[in-house]
Order: sequence, then structure tokens, then C-alpha cells
Amino acid sequence: MTTPTPPSSGTDREKIAGQVPLDDVLAHLRMSRPIFHSEADLQHGFARAIWEVAPDVRSRLEVPIRRDDRAEYLDALCLGPAGRTAIEFKYVTRRWSGTAGTPAEDYDLRNHGAPDVARRDFVRDVERLERFCDQGDQNGLALLVTNEASLWNPQPPGRARTRDDEFRIHQGRTLTGTLLWAEGTYAPNTRVLRGEYPLAWRSYAQLGGVGGEFRCLAVFVNPMPEQT
Repeated sequence: MTTPTPPSSGTDREKIAGQVPLDDVLAHLRMSRPIFHSEADLQHGFARAIWEVAPDVRSRLEVPIRRDDRAEYLDALCLGPAGRTAIEFKYVTRRWSGTAGTPAEDYDLRNHGAPDVARRDFVRDVERLERFCDQGDQNGLALLVTNEASLWNPQPPGRARTRDDEFRIHQGRTLTGTLLWAEGTYAPNTRVLRGEYPLAWRSYAQLGGVGGEFRCLAVFVNPMPEQT
């Protein structure tokens, strides 16, 4: 099992709305919400934590971004005096049942399975944020919270190549360039990243039992000028 690397303090580009360090939000959030019922629950809990840490930063959920006469939706947009942050969330779980949080709640998480699809979707979020973050005062954040250890662990040595091999998001991997699904045999899943993103997983919560360890992966995306 790999050990998550403590994140660096970072720059203003690695803060939410130019002023709130992600680690401050996560530390505040995990005190009452070490676990979530669903991805929507994570979104609402995260937005509330931002407001409690920095009341002058406003969070808007499911924000339409209109381009070329069509709309795509951001999971969240955080607005503050120092800037804006577009956020895409992913919450991928394996089965876990128990009581957690303050006040205590009962949780019964389902097993999502398909970690290859989870990897594909996280990389797609990073690519989308590169398109959305085209202004100097806006950055992006792709945030994944999970108790699925296969996402943060590398593939064991000697295993055969998998269709999502180039989409691996384990500790220490760097995402960049053109990523091919199944060696390019399924073009719709090809993703092209203009930035370079070293991946460092953070510890989030330890709840005990099988599947009780939760970690999160955060990728910040700096403003990307539109290509012509």
C-alpha cells in the first residue's frame, strides 16, 4: 500500500477563489463529515465548509457554462473577492456500513465497482477544467474522494496491460499529454491534457473496518488560454 504524500503549501493558484487553502476546507469538513452519502452530499458539504471557513466566498452548484450555443454544467463555482474556482467532484465508493460524523449518522455505501471508469471520468474532469479556466482570475479544481484503494495504488508488477493503463491516477503518477483508452482502439475516450499534473493523494478519514480508509486526490488547473 502506498502512503499519501502531504501536499505542499502551494501558491495562490492552488487556493479556492484565490484565498482559501484546500487543506483548510478539508480539515474543517472532515471534523463533521468524514463520509458522505453521495456525490451530491459531498458537493453540498464542501460548499458549506467553504462558507464556514471563508464567509466572503460564495459557492454556486450546477452552474451552466455556455459555449457555441450549448451549455455544459460545472459541479460548483466558487466566487470571492480574490478570484474564482471551478470545481468538479467525484465520489467513488466501495461497500462500507457504519456510523460516523457529528452528529452521528448511519451510512450504507454501495460498491460502485468499475475503477477504470472512475479513472476515465476523473481525467475527463481535468480536461474539462482546462477548457473552462480561460480567464486570469479563475482556476479549477478536480476533487476525488474515495475509499477504493485500487485508485491510489499502482497496478501490481507483472499484471497485463489494461484498457485504462494511460488513465491511471495512483500516487506519484503524472497526467499529461494525449491519453489513449485501450491503446487508441476506442477514440471517444481519448483525452488530451495541455497541462502537467503530478498526483499526490491526501489522507481524508479513517473509519475502521474493510473500506474504512478514505483518501482524496486534488488536481488544480491553472488558467488555460483558448487554443486557436
